[in-house]
Amino acid sequence: MVRDDGMVLSDVVQSQVDLHARYGGVVPELASRDHARNIDPVVREALARAHVGLDDIGGIAVTHRPGLVGALLVGVQFAKGIAWARGLPLVGVDHLVGHLLAVFLRRPSMQDMQNVTGESTAPPPAFPFVALLASGGHTSIYLVEGPTADACRELGATRDDAAGEAFDKVAKLLGLGYPGGPVIDRLAALGDASRFPQKAPMASVRTLEFSFSGIKSRMARYVADHGVPTDETEIADLCASFQKAVTEVLANKLVQAAQSNGVSRVVLGGGVAANRELRERVKNLASARGIESFAPPLASCTDNAAMIAYAGAARLGRGERDGWDLSATSQTSLLRLTRKGRGAR
Repeated sequence: MVRDDGMVLSDVVQSQVDLHARYGGVVPELASRDHARNIDPVVREALARAHVGLDDIGGIAVTHRPGLVGALLVGVQFAKGIAWARGLPLVGVDHLVGHLLAVFLRRPSMQDMQNVTGESTAPPPAFPFVALLASGGHTSIYLVEGPTADACRELGATRDDAAGEAFDKVAKLLGLGYPGGPVIDRLAALGDASRFPQKAPMASVRTLEFSFSGIKSRMARYVADHGVPTDETEIADLCASFQKAVTEVLANKLVQAAQSNGVSRVVLGGGVAANRELRERVKNLASARGIESFAPPLASCTDNAAMIAYAGAARLGRGERDGWDLSATSQTSLLRLTRKGRGAR
């Protein structure tokens, strides 16, 4: 439950990490079934925590793209049911737009935690800004000139694996389980990146595109040649070298994109934005070049309903509505410019 000024009244998350961990990744059918089982109690809990009822709600926002269609359908149909029964306006939200606007969420109950972890409690950025959206399924840089999908322009994206996907695959190679991002981040802080130096993947800032398949393959060759490491120091050093290479290229290209477009603000979004080394690199590099940097609280980085509610409130505030024909789709509404695969550009 989110006000149109970004104040989060409640945000209930039903994690599926344990459900999928045994398979090393998300199983679409299991995800859909778990959504169907839990969506009603989650919504009820969100209302209870916000101390509001459905009569206090001004509209219903729902993620309808991109993502696993089966899981999206559960949310879309549930949202339609509430909107129809209560006569409320319905708005569909692009999942990626939600991540790009997550930095605008205000979570007052997390104030003390933010101060402890060093996260900014400053006002959110003004438009325009350049945003890095990095998650398990997406890695792109956008010029964001407003809170609408048509105001978000891709400047560059990954040609193959997403950054979060690379973290998950490397963690699996090293026997660290799923999801990979948090455990690699934790172990990297204990390791020595210089022991196994990794070349930053597709490091040239002459292009804002990314590629993470190569560094994943280099890690796979190491494991093939030496076996899955069992020494804790070796694992930590491998995590540190991998994370350093990935976060370096993400930070460098984000700040370069801002400079090239004459923008003085950069924003992080998506699950990988919770990575401590990435946050620190972006902060330091941007500051050195006179650019402001913004990162959402950790709870606003990973998938959450609050960012969707805020993006939906922005649409409602502009008088936009969707009809009962709102559908779920695996495709984003944001125009993709980067072509997948190798070859000349």
